[in-house]
Amino acid sequence: WKMIARHGVSILYTAPTAVRAFMKMGDEWPQRHDLSSLRLLGSVGEPMNPEAWIWYYKQIGGGRCPVADTWWQTETGGHMIAPLPGVTANKPGSCALPLPGISARIVNDQGAPITAPDAGGYLVIDRPWPGMLRGVWGNPERYVESYWAKFDNRYYIAGDSARRDADGYFWMMGRIDDVLNVSGHRLGTAEVESALVAHPAVSEAAIVGIPHEIKGEAICAFVVLKHQHQGDDRDELGAALRTQVTELIGAIARPDDIRFTDALPKTRSGKIMRRLLRSIARGEEVTQDMSTLEDEGTLQNLGTVKR
Repeated sequence: WKMIARHGVSILYTAPTAVRAFMKMGDEWPQRHDLSSLRLLGSVGEPMNPEAWIWYYKQIGGGRCPVADTWWQTETGGHMIAPLPGVTANKPGSCALPLPGISARIVNDQGAPITAPDAGGYLVIDRPWPGMLRGVWGNPERYVESYWAKFDNRYYIAGDSARRDADGYFWMMGRIDDVLNVSGHRLGTAEVESALVAHPAVSEAAIVGIPHEIKGEAICAFVVLKHQHQGDDRDELGAALRTQVTELIGAIARPDDIRFTDALPKTRSGKIMRRLLRSIARGEEVTQDMSTLEDEGTLQNLGTVKR
């Protein structure tokens, strides 16, 4: 915030996990500095929950800066779905509409288009676009298998799940690999995490699936509290969070296990490493590549998280 004031920065483009970290630290930090030079805010990396979006818009942008919540990938060569600042009406938590020239749709497991509002499925791109990748260096088979093969080479598969509302706005639900199957219901990580972060005591949350003999998968939630709530009773908070998820989504999304921790494992670019959390929640030895992990000390703390 000091740098923004000192240099008159006009655009701030960051990750939702960074915004949630700022929320955890408290409003007093940005309020100490003049942020009036900002004219545009951006978000990238993972879905931004509505509560973080609103805080970003009000506390950092002063309620005057458009928020460009962007969806794209390294492989796409540029933004694909995003609001046009000053043109597209914002919906907190949505990356809005495909940019001009981009054709995106949501399909089911068989590749058939899903047209019903708010029904989740695979996010795919069904027409070529400028900047699209045309191969994987030295491994054309991997290119086809990873991005095209699932639906008989008809669509580019982003690897993300999404839904589209009645206005055509896209809402990212998380990576396909992170979608949970609880008693036959498909739940996106983003929607459950948003319900948890909507509680005033929570700054960040990440959910993963753990095996359950009856439901198939149960929900395990890792929760980071805001500084002023660190001393709150954990049993009462856990009960309140379960109630909130039930009210916002339904009983099917109620977490079976809630674990409070000081931080979540993230990459250097700010993405939560859910695969590591999945191993920890299941009591497995963490054997995955951790070369992109920002702080290895986080894993040690997660080994002693308070339930």
